[in-house]
Amino acid sequence: MPKLPVISGKKLVIALKKAGFVEVRCRGSHVSLQKVTVEKTFKTVVPLHRELAKGTLLDILHQTGLNKGDLIELLK
Repeated sequence: MPKLPVISGKKLVIALKKAGFVEVRCRGSHVSLQKVTVEKTFKTVVPLHRELAKGTLLDILHQTGLNKGDLIELLK
């Protein structure tokens, strides 16, 4: 299993947009993203912090249905 990268909230939003997520709203320092598929609707909130905590990043990945490998590919 690849190691989880340390990234900012802004970089994560860009990566999730590459994966098909759409920005639903932006309020303060948090961005709400959503992706609608045939089976399911994925929703998540990304804090625009300078560095995301590992637990926060893992929770966002779980909510979006992505894994660590998918995230690393999206960041390239």
